[in-house]
Amino acid sequence: MLERADRAASHRDQPKKHDLWLSEFQIVMRDRVIANGAVRIEDGRIAEIRDQPVENADFVGGGRLLLPGFIDMHGDMVEREVEPRSGVHVPMEIGIAELDKRLASCGVTTAYAALSFIGNSATAALLRSEEHTSSIIETIAGLKDHLLVDHRIHARFEVTFSAAVGVLERLMDAGKLHLISLMDHTPGQGQYRDVELYIARLAKERGMSIADVSEVVGKRMADRNGHGGVLGTLQGLSAFARARGIVLASHDDDTLEKVEFVHGLGTVLSEFPVTLEAAREARRLGMYTAMGAPNALRGESYSGNLSARQAYEAGLLDMLASDYHPASILPAVLGLAKLSDGGLAKAAALTSANPAAALGLTDRGAIEAGLLADLVVADRQPVPRVRATFRAGRMIYGDGTLGPARNRAIKGGRDRPLPADRGQSQD
Repeated sequence: MLERADRAASHRDQPKKHDLWLSEFQIVMRDRVIANGAVRIEDGRIAEIRDQPVENADFVGGGRLLLPGFIDMHGDMVEREVEPRSGVHVPMEIGIAELDKRLASCGVTTAYAALSFIGNSATAALLRSEEHTSSIIETIAGLKDHLLVDHRIHARFEVTFSAAVGVLERLMDAGKLHLISLMDHTPGQGQYRDVELYIARLAKERGMSIADVSEVVGKRMADRNGHGGVLGTLQGLSAFARARGIVLASHDDDTLEKVEFVHGLGTVLSEFPVTLEAAREARRLGMYTAMGAPNALRGESYSGNLSARQAYEAGLLDMLASDYHPASILPAVLGLAKLSDGGLAKAAALTSANPAAALGLTDRGAIEAGLLADLVVADRQPVPRVRATFRAGRMIYGDGTLGPARNRAIKGGRDRPLPADRGQSQD
């Protein structure tokens, strides 16, 4: 009788078949890091978190980091995946599926594809025409249930291209847009406020003379100054989006006046603020700020604008986005973690809890009971690397170093990592 009771108690202590345990990880929580803990996943959600390891875990981390899955609110990569060289197009389904794999390997579990509506200008060509962009959106929507990452759409609306408003409104009504940013890429303000620097860079990229590029840029600036109806277009589009619960962002805010203006339109997010003053004003008005992970990793903006590190140290950075390089996310987070007293918990929020709050994603963004089990397993050294990515409890990427516990050496009744899997130094 006692033996049966012991067997029953032992059975109760064993993980249920639909449970999944990850043990021996440094678990990055909202406000702290558990030095050596475990997480139980049930039905795709986090069911339990312990501050010590458990036996018979499904995956043993060997001291690796366990972070919340990265929520990337701005990734420019899709357009280049479907047109890898100028004028060379691959089937959209192929390009999107390949990008999906790359994002998963970088720890991204929720991705907002930043797609532009800026017309058929000389700079946009087919790549960013409304027809081509709409086709990408439709393709992503059609593939959504077959992709590894949760893909959403971030529509970038150039304020001088009013012809795209009707397309955007139809896509909003169809539920295919999730975030809209208001952009003005006219040289002389915003991202390109240094006109001479912009002309020099454009001339180098296109192999044109400074004089020829100056003529093109001058025409764009004149067209922008003479363009009427921008205010009415912005007010109408913003009201349409707000009525449908779609988050609005502004892009490249460079002055206090611009921040106040876009805030009046209902924007809640300032993307890539150009100056510290603009970032500070956005914070004063209760807006979130977002900057690029490549900027944070390199320590500077390639356009000569505000450094993400400077914004973070000033307490004015809320989110990191992949921008154009998703592999920068993890090392950027680890680098910023060294710049403030908040450490890794605060830095990790830039790619998880903060974007979840800004974008209204209440079911994800932290390692917390009840939330989706979107998780990233990573090493710090010798090079910051994502080793595995879980979305809703399912491994969507693994490089082979995080194997199931049953394939590991078992000594003394406990799962232990093989030598190749031993944890890295915790600098």
